[in-house]
Amino acid sequence: MTDDSSGRVRHARRRMLSGWATWVISGVAAVLGFSVVYANTLLSQVDEAFTGVDNTNLISNRPSPGPSDSDAGRAVNILLMGSDVRTGENGNIGGVVGGMRNDTTIVMHVSADRSRVELVSIPRDAQVAIPDCKLNDGTTVKGWTGDFNIAFSNGGRHGNAAEAAACVINTVEQLTGVYIDHWAVVDFTGFISMIDSLGGVPMCIPQRIVSKKARVDLQAGPQVLNGTQALAFARLRTAEVGQVSGSDLQRINRQHELLRQVSRTALSKNVLTDIGQLTQFLKALAKSLTMDPELADTKYLAALAFSLRDINPNNIRFSTVPWKLTDDYLNVILVSRGKELWKQMREDLPLTAVATDTPGSTWDNGRKATPSPNASAAPSSAAPEPSGSLLSECR
Repeated sequence: MTDDSSGRVRHARRRMLSGWATWVISGVAAVLGFSVVYANTLLSQVDEAFTGVDNTNLISNRPSPGPSDSDAGRAVNILLMGSDVRTGENGNIGGVVGGMRNDTTIVMHVSADRSRVELVSIPRDAQVAIPDCKLNDGTTVKGWTGDFNIAFSNGGRHGNAAEAAACVINTVEQLTGVYIDHWAVVDFTGFISMIDSLGGVPMCIPQRIVSKKARVDLQAGPQVLNGTQALAFARLRTAEVGQVSGSDLQRINRQHELLRQVSRTALSKNVLTDIGQLTQFLKALAKSLTMDPELADTKYLAALAFSLRDINPNNIRFSTVPWKLTDDYLNVILVSRGKELWKQMREDLPLTAVATDTPGSTWDNGRKATPSPNASAAPSSAAPEPSGSLLSECR
């Protein structure tokens, strides 16, 4: 009696609970259903009360609402790499050379409030620990300590820019602790297209420069450089005429000055606010850029660019990670102050722990009688204003 009756009692209780729960659920469903029907009926009645008239055909010359920034409210870090791959048209520009190298690497930080863009160069000759590099075919290129740009070369063994970029990202993230959201590799033709799409970039060359190797002949004074001239100026390391040294640090200064003028030119021409101009500018870049899929989405890139439309040009800052030269001036060592710089970037703070001096900033060769190898690591309480500006030579 006990087992069977107890079992029967439990079974009956389950049936009772089940029935009760069913009524509750049914009741809730009925109430919700009634509410939805009532709400739809009410909205329908309200809609009928409104009078809607389409007059869009009568409105003209309206400002564009602009694309929506999907990363709004969040800082974004983009790794920019300049490749000197010499295949195809790039070989015609720079001469045919095997392998892939990146002589320019910049970490671009866009602040969460879109009020600052800070671009930090990492010297190609900086001595860093380079992690192992995995390639798409399953092979691994062993890492070691050496010049920073070895990372790109390791990943570019098969001529694949994405593989090369992955190896640089691994190196940068290991070095800085900064998460890289996006990356882009631009080659010679892409750089030329970018400059030409803006109608050139105004620059001041303090003295005449002639370099057969870089295929450049620039007169002194203010002028507008076209894409080919700007590329030669950016790549320049030696010259028969002009005080140009082989210093990569000096070249970084020239690149910063050039990119500073590019950003100011783009802002002055309203490239970031005119969707038509912005689209054309991005199309010019897209021809010779290799990027991650999201950055390669024109809608995303246009939205990110448009979000910066109100930025003060003075808040687009270029700097170099703090360094010191080796005694033979052949290599660069990154000093401990750089850790503060990367911490500021990770925390989305204005960058103050930047290099404050660079050999070659005044067109010398970095080998002065009383060199100061540690000058770049000098502390500063605020990010320095651009110094050694080429344009200042023309004022």
